[in-house]
Amino acid sequence: MTSVMASDNQLTAIAAQTREAAQSLAGLSSEAKNRAIEAVALALEAAAADITAANEADLETALAENLAKPLYGRLKLDAVKLRGAIAGVRDVAKLPDPVGDVQIHRELDEGLVLKRVACPLGVLGVIFESRPDAVMQISSLAVKSGNGVILKGGKEAVRSCQALVKAIRQGLENAGVDPNAVQLLTTREETRALLGLEGYVDLIIPRGSNAFVRFVQENTRIPVLGHADGICHLYVDQAAEIEKTTQIARDAKVGYPSACNAIETLLVHRAIAAEFLPALAPALPDVELRGDRQARQVLPDIQAATEEDWSTEYSDLILAIRVVDSLAAAVAHINTYGSRHTDAIATEDLAAAEQFMAQVDAAGVYHNCSTRFADGFRYGFGAEVGISTQKMPPRGPVGLEGLVTYKYQLVGNGHVVATYSGENAKAFTHRDLG
Repeated sequence: MTSVMASDNQLTAIAAQTREAAQSLAGLSSEAKNRAIEAVALALEAAAADITAANEADLETALAENLAKPLYGRLKLDAVKLRGAIAGVRDVAKLPDPVGDVQIHRELDEGLVLKRVACPLGVLGVIFESRPDAVMQISSLAVKSGNGVILKGGKEAVRSCQALVKAIRQGLENAGVDPNAVQLLTTREETRALLGLEGYVDLIIPRGSNAFVRFVQENTRIPVLGHADGICHLYVDQAAEIEKTTQIARDAKVGYPSACNAIETLLVHRAIAAEFLPALAPALPDVELRGDRQARQVLPDIQAATEEDWSTEYSDLILAIRVVDSLAAAVAHINTYGSRHTDAIATEDLAAAEQFMAQVDAAGVYHNCSTRFADGFRYGFGAEVGISTQKMPPRGPVGLEGLVTYKYQLVGNGHVVATYSGENAKAFTHRDLG
């Protein structure tokens, strides 16, 4: 684990160590990996006082340096949040092991058998801002999936990350696992160097602001998994139930406004706007509401929304409101301004819900529930390494299944391709074996 800036040669050596440790980790049984995860949880519990003290020091520095409010909220890791994160580590151990899963088992011919078997990716490079709890989620998922991981946290969380990774590495060592499977980088210069480790790192996962993620995507040839924006919507259909929808909107905006799954825009069908918006406003007393002309006709005291508001991720207690003429208009707005993260419809009209969920282009489409459910833990993944808004899988919250690839294994007995070509070609049996 590095605590000062590593040179390019040193970083290459660190990556080589991580790859070697990952190869060893990939060969462990499910039971051995689960024991390692439990050892990590125990080590984190033993170091809880050091971890929270380190986080308090980071928080003090963040206040002195006027860290943005959303980042400050993500940075906080108190004793309660730490206990929850450690419980999440243990939950990962309970999950089925994806490594070794036989996805295809097929006889090509007698004595010639093909398997497609899930296997680890290799080495993950995970770069994130604030969110020290991500260290625990990502490390436990990496161990379970047989991958090594090089973590690069933001400078605002450096003490917290160092304390966490120190405990995680101690836990791995206690379990007889090479601690180099989990590494930590701490400087901005190392971020760019990490992006250049093609051949050592197999996947980059950035977690942070739009500008940060785009920087990563534009400065590496390593595959990147992640999302740049979290512009989530709630559409209030003309057949929405007022009280239910008000509760959904409040949870989706106020529960954790700096989260990427919080709503930034509320779309309201014009047929229900005059009834719904006056009921909603008192439920969001701390939220700055910005509305289009029709929304301001109902709520004249709110600020005017601009074109920029529809494409802004506030990560704060600000909500843009637009009144739309139809379900089709709501879908068009979301597909124009949304970030393909998570969007929801509130309605008692099942046909409208089905149309919305079929036509909205997003990783998550919800009916009558908060967008805040877009989370690996809440999906039962144990934890997540991030949320992907790309079209190709994995998509949405990425847990264990997104950290494995597969290889084809073919076993024969002197079989050659010439047998199955030419005038007297033998036919393949292509018989699935289960």
